[in-house]
Amino acid sequence: MSRAVDVAVIGGGLLGLATARAILCAEPRASVAVLEKEGRWGAHQSGHNSNVIHSGLYYTPGSLKAKLARVGGEAMIRYCEEHDVPVRRTGKLVVATTFDQLARLGALEARGQANGVTVQRLDRREIAEREPHVAGIAALAVADTAMTDFGHVCRALAAELTALGADLRTDSQALSFTESGDRTVVHTPGGEVRARVVVNCAGLHSDKIAKAAGDRPSVRIMPFRGEYAEIRPERRGLINNPVYPVPDPDLPFLGVHVTPMLDGSVHVGPNAVPALARQGYRWRDIDPRMLAELARDPALRALARRFWRHGVTEISRSLIWPLFVRDVRRLIPEIEGKDLRRHGSGVRAQAVTATGELVDDFVISRTPRAIHVLNAPSPAATSSLLIGSQIAADAFDQLDLGDAARSVRQAHLPNR
Repeated sequence: MSRAVDVAVIGGGLLGLATARAILCAEPRASVAVLEKEGRWGAHQSGHNSNVIHSGLYYTPGSLKAKLARVGGEAMIRYCEEHDVPVRRTGKLVVATTFDQLARLGALEARGQANGVTVQRLDRREIAEREPHVAGIAALAVADTAMTDFGHVCRALAAELTALGADLRTDSQALSFTESGDRTVVHTPGGEVRARVVVNCAGLHSDKIAKAAGDRPSVRIMPFRGEYAEIRPERRGLINNPVYPVPDPDLPFLGVHVTPMLDGSVHVGPNAVPALARQGYRWRDIDPRMLAELARDPALRALARRFWRHGVTEISRSLIWPLFVRDVRRLIPEIEGKDLRRHGSGVRAQAVTATGELVDDFVISRTPRAIHVLNAPSPAATSSLLIGSQIAADAFDQLDLGDAARSVRQAHLPNR
């Protein structure tokens, strides 16, 4: 089957679906196809995360990420409420367990206040009043944090897109690309999609899709697996709301945290270990071709040299269960190994520069016929509706629909 459309979105996660929605809400006459290689929406990063709607606490004041988190988080909460997606404002604690973390906690407090986040400094007694089983010498109470189910959000977006007339295709991997006149032909197992603009929201495969479509991406994707544990049902009362450690400023990860989910379960994690395949959810998931590419890549060898100590720590914590339990006990001393059980994992697409640097900002490449989202770090899930609007505006620019582009930017995006 062959079809001509204005925009073909590759990737049926939060960003891909939100982009398609933003296009059709702003320009209902546009034709949009969403191509997802799996059999369901949000099958990878969007459906394998902590399900936290972040507040904007961690980001540099005045940065786009900070503004996206504050405005985007509220937009996501409203979307969930309007579309019967479970959501709850829980707040969270960021806890310092050692004195050398106090300076970083103070810096986080200042950032939060500068970003308009509702934060309150707590001492030991105040921590105990909120979370009696959590150990800490000081903490930040962050009111503007919520919980949802991002997999459910993806399904709600897909249902809305069906009503808006989008052509939604699962089991439709983008196999190759050719050009035909003013269109890019996306070849899939189910036929061709001929698009004026291709939007690449392929996450873990975004750099490969960009190369296949003729771009030369400035970054490559390194997959990191985040492994989770679950507190057994009889011990769930040890925690009331999300509790996070003070993050390491040298790494784009938030550390192992404890998160009560909306279904009543309590998850602990994730760590961050190099995955051996782009969809390497387990140690035994190995892609020899990807590993050979990594071994030949000087950028990833530079990354390994720079962060080998962190890597050894994370891998050890993954393979040696008592080390994982020890880290959890820093937050909840009463936890024992028997109170925890392994509970799945997610794989994060981490962009790495040509010099081996971890990229902690958005990387979006634009060519005359395509938009490639090559890195979408946190708060990407939280802010996916707003980021989708930005990508939609870029697509309108490429379609020569300047009025639509301006209206989307003015309606949805915070001032830079």
